[in-house]
Amino acid sequence: MSLPPFLSSVVGWLRAGYPEGVPSNDYLPLFALLSRRLGDGDVSAIADQLAAEGDPASAQAIHGAIAAATITRPLDSDVARVSARLAAGGWPADEPGRPGDPVAGQGG
Repeated sequence: MSLPPFLSSVVGWLRAGYPEGVPSNDYLPLFALLSRRLGDGDVSAIADQLAAEGDPASAQAIHGAIAAATITRPLDSDVARVSARLAAGGWPADEPGRPGDPVAGQGG
């Protein structure tokens, strides 16, 4: 599956933050964070890409986490842990807007 360049960069940040793969206990906070920044279709496309690289059980767990992220709020400590992993991979978690977009007032 070919992703648009922006979504490919998000997958790159995920791979950098989780070089050994995303553990299942991080799915809920991860997709909750992604859902704050990306549209549902974008999150689903990223999940499909990650699932395609793993086993079918992981694919089901990923899609379950996306569904859960819409109705369940992850613990703040889990979000902080996942946010730190993503930041280590280059994800600009604390900036407004989509990652990689210019910040308002800073040109670009």
